[in-house]
Amino acid sequence: MNHHLASLIAANVTFVVGHFVLSHPLRAFLVGLLGEKVFLALYSLVQLVVFAWIVVAFRDVGPGGAFMWNGQSSTIWAIANLLTFVSLVLLVGSFKGNPALPATNPGAISNAKPYGVFALTRHPMMWGIAIWALAHVLVSPNARTTITATSMAILALLGSYLQDRKKEALLGQAWNGWESRTSFAPRWRYIGAVGLSTWLVAAAAWLVLTWAHIPLASIPAGIWRWMA
Repeated sequence: MNHHLASLIAANVTFVVGHFVLSHPLRAFLVGLLGEKVFLALYSLVQLVVFAWIVVAFRDVGPGGAFMWNGQSSTIWAIANLLTFVSLVLLVGSFKGNPALPATNPGAISNAKPYGVFALTRHPMMWGIAIWALAHVLVSPNARTTITATSMAILALLGSYLQDRKKEALLGQAWNGWESRTSFAPRWRYIGAVGLSTWLVAAAAWLVLTWAHIPLASIPAGIWRWMA
């Protein structure tokens, strides 16, 4: 293993472990010691620095390494782009009426109805990240993408599970009720509950973000593969 790859692994492990340690076992202690605002600023700074480390290490590793399959085949390309679009639908929809946001009070959670993407899963943002990660491994199954995308997926899904446990402790019956009306894993049969505006915003975001691959990474994505 070369030192660039070792650095990328270390950066991803630090990012994931740091998130869990600061968000759960150390959070109460640090908030009590520093105050909520200072803690959040420190937490954000630490994670931003580690994320920058990931970006630098990712670039240093380069696109080489063991490829497990041909990620550029038309079939895999189509599947990956469909997954990326679905991930954006979940992500876009998660910003509207999300009971998991910190400012939401227990009364609002008790009365919340699982509409839109929340009819699919109570963690649409995190599932969106995990599906995005899977799509990128499909089209670029090399060492650096597999390591980084897998780390992001673990962070998203394990983080969702731990968020449920934390919310149960903090909000009690209100969160237990929300859990009983929703699902951890996506229930795709409810995809029709997603509103038209969410589909349209997600489609626009998908076009912009896939185009952005060209100037940012010199890699055409989405429909731009055939138009570049």
